[in-house]
Amino acid sequence: MYKDLKKIIKGDLWDDAGTLSKFSRDASLFEVGPEVVISPKDVRDVENIVRFVNGNLRTYPNLSITARSAGTDMTGGPLSDSIVLDFLRYFNVTKDVSEDGVAVVEPGVFYRDFEKETLRQDYILPSYPASREICALGGMINNNSGGEKSLIYGKTEKYVKELKVVLSDGREYSLKKLNREELSEKMKQIDFEGGVYRALFGILESNYKVVKDARPSVSKNSVGYNIWDVWDRETGEFDMTKLFVGAQGTLGIMTEATLGLVKVKPRSGMLVVFMKDLSGLPGLVNKILEYQPTSLESFDDHTLRLFLRFLPGFVKLLGARNIFSLLFRFVPDFLTILKIGMPKLVLLVEFEDDSQAEVDKKLQELNKTLSEDGVVTRIAKTKAEADKYWTVRRESFNLLRHKVLNKQTAPFIDDIIVKPEFFPEFLPELYQILDKYNLLYTIAGHMGDGNIHIIPLMDLKDEKERGKIQPAQREVYDLVLRYKGSISAEHNDGLVRGPYISMMFGEEVFNIFRDIKKVFDPNNIFNPHKKTDSSWEYSFAHIIKP
Repeated sequence: MYKDLKKIIKGDLWDDAGTLSKFSRDASLFEVGPEVVISPKDVRDVENIVRFVNGNLRTYPNLSITARSAGTDMTGGPLSDSIVLDFLRYFNVTKDVSEDGVAVVEPGVFYRDFEKETLRQDYILPSYPASREICALGGMINNNSGGEKSLIYGKTEKYVKELKVVLSDGREYSLKKLNREELSEKMKQIDFEGGVYRALFGILESNYKVVKDARPSVSKNSVGYNIWDVWDRETGEFDMTKLFVGAQGTLGIMTEATLGLVKVKPRSGMLVVFMKDLSGLPGLVNKILEYQPTSLESFDDHTLRLFLRFLPGFVKLLGARNIFSLLFRFVPDFLTILKIGMPKLVLLVEFEDDSQAEVDKKLQELNKTLSEDGVVTRIAKTKAEADKYWTVRRESFNLLRHKVLNKQTAPFIDDIIVKPEFFPEFLPELYQILDKYNLLYTIAGHMGDGNIHIIPLMDLKDEKERGKIQPAQREVYDLVLRYKGSISAEHNDGLVRGPYISMMFGEEVFNIFRDIKKVFDPNNIFNPHKKTDSSWEYSFAHIIKP
């Protein structure tokens, strides 16, 4: 197969042990070894690979293609036992950032590099995740990422204007919003593209009420396929990009994206809230939300302890001259800890505006309100001071991955969301489950919309520890669904949540997902074992055994 593939592409192929090992892992608790890794040179390479796979399934019945950019996925989404397409090597160009806030970008561009380009025009893509320094645009789009600014700005799906994708016939197509007349013209085409549009429209139209009612009743969701935003009878708009954003490459291979951006708010300020216990969290969150912050983020005492323990490693990351200047920045925090003890949760409340006076007004008003309630707070007086808190929040997962000896991060209940109004009943029940399984974990997340990231730390060599994963996951997800939430707000399904999609949506909606998958990928060559053909047997046979 390696020799046959080599003949049809201009890019690079690897099948050496080192490369295959590198691409067998992402940031999840899974390990799946590919047969070959390919860095396609251009779109023609991608097209040729798709045609090769479809044309050689009799010879190689398990052939498939899984796209990968930065490999920071926490679900096993970019892992494959067949062909992995590496988009970092050649598909890494930001092609344009216009003065009116529209960018054209390839999937292998790191977000950190993309943001440097957009900031030159005073724009930003506000849906970046906490992994903003190491993730790429391909993953953000295919996972429908969200992050610290999603409270106000929403998720990636809101900013995708057009996608170029290679479909299962081995040709690249452009997907964008169509009006009723444009959709009609597409469906008249007597070719593969026309057939796809007719079939998808038929599924969505004939199940219209079921599809619309399937929308989760929370502000963010990355589970399944976004079928409810594709076809709108009232407006006559049909937008296939909504289906592909968050599809984890299971319907086709993305080669380019056109994205809408937002103007950067030039002024910002942060109020830091130190919570001695979590009993008042629901009411506190609701009170903060009345002031309409741009972000309401959090990290817990486990994360803070790890950060303080490994503080010297953050000198460069925080732009400090040396460890002493860095320690000086944390003097107010040390004094707070001495006063109230280690806080159970730290909330970061950020306001942005065109006017610093307006930012300062909201900060002072909220600070006064919370202080009168006995809540310990402090205003971050400079950007550098605010950045130190953002670094703790954004780097919390990497702290766990790289600094805790003899235990591994096991993100299997890492992205749940319920409406914040349910917190008073939901949180105590959640903690009961976590304590029942004696899990060591950290909590961070987006408290403003009820999105909680729980990262257990486990010794995955221990069979007893591994045995906790499935029953604990089941109980947590049952609880989330009882409160009408979603089992993934941002991180998507991959290997870890795919088997629960039907549980969340029911068999009728899940069968619609299956029908759509068959329309786009009849031979199941795009990223199998995810979304509609996930199984516990496959996923949990690939849990890491360090």
